Amino acid sequence: MNLAATTNENLAHTSNVLIYSSMAVYMLAFFAHTAEWLLGSRSKVARTAAALTASGAASGGGRQAAAGPRVQVRTEGGGTAVLDRPEVVTRSATGSRDVPDGPGAHGGDAQGDLYGRMAVSFTVLAFIVEAGGVLTRALSVQRAPWGNMYEFNITFSTVAVAVYLGLLALRKNVRWIGLPLVTTVLLDLGLAVTVLYTASDQLVPALHSYWLWIHVSTAIFCGACFYVGAVATLLYLFRDGYEAKLAAGGRPGTFATSVLERLPAAASLDKLSYRVNAAVFPLWTFTIIAGAIWAGDAWGHYWEWDPKETWSFITWVAYACYLHARATAGWKGRKAAYLALIAFGCWLFNYYGVNIFVSGKHSYAGV
Repeated sequence: MNLAATTNENLAHTSNVLIYSSMAVYMLAFFAHTAEWLLGSRSKVARTAAALTASGAASGGGRQAAAGPRVQVRTEGGGTAVLDRPEVVTRSATGSRDVPDGPGAHGGDAQGDLYGRMAVSFTVLAFIVEAGGVLTRALSVQRAPWGNMYEFNITFSTVAVAVYLGLLALRKNVRWIGLPLVTTVLLDLGLAVTVLYTASDQLVPALHSYWLWIHVSTAIFCGACFYVGAVATLLYLFRDGYEAKLAAGGRPGTFATSVLERLPAAASLDKLSYRVNAAVFPLWTFTIIAGAIWAGDAWGHYWEWDPKETWSFITWVAYACYLHARATAGWKGRKAAYLALIAFGCWLFNYYGVNIFVSGKHSYAGV
């Protein structure tokens, strides 16, 4: 049987054009997000320092009360100060601080907000174009578009953007993810079209199974969610260090102030990363179980400690340790965050390292 004859070369070419086109639009989104951060006002960023100063004054004898989106602070001298506060957040994992979220990447001004909205619009357009590239790739061979690492890459980045846009649609304050997201997507697609590119073709017989749709699709979705959680975790560590320095009376540098002050509070970032990782962990468990069932159908054994199986399990254990740490008194805050990043590192190695550097039964998926 001539496998090449079953491939629609026109659709395969269209897919390639759409992927390259999406990269161009993502580049516009990158420039717009960069302009949002650079040209947004820096005059409205001092909320964390003010809140921590006010908290210190309140603990010395004053009182602090929150009323809606604004906070009125009674100082020791008898005067009052009113702080803009977009959201009253819960205490951080360590329970040491309660500070307001930052105003966002644009700094709270109209010009920065305009660039941010442009960036989101470009991201939506790029997502549609890239999703079209994934769809036409699937139609060109009449199968799921994740039979090799190139297809996994373009699908993964599409789903990651979908998760981000979904959070925005739910009115979550996550536009600050936009810049690291589009940067990562551009790197991911650049790697896909250069190093990992594989011509559109049919699958080996072992992959002709409905489990390809179930097992791999859930793995991609889990990875996209884990990515969002990892970004929030990494920024939490930076923001938490910034807040801790301010609380200790330190004076962070100008760059740290202009960037980190705009982010949500450390407590908000910590809560987002935990909720995302906790929500997707059961689905990752299902992914491993589905893979074992598929292995039993294809190879006659549910588990053979193949490198891909082993590192999937290691990733599961790492995230299980993180979630357990969050429920343990001595392992909250930064310690748990380090565990979350280690867990995501395991996921990345399972995807890139195992597929590229380690041979196993999953090697037939190609790179």
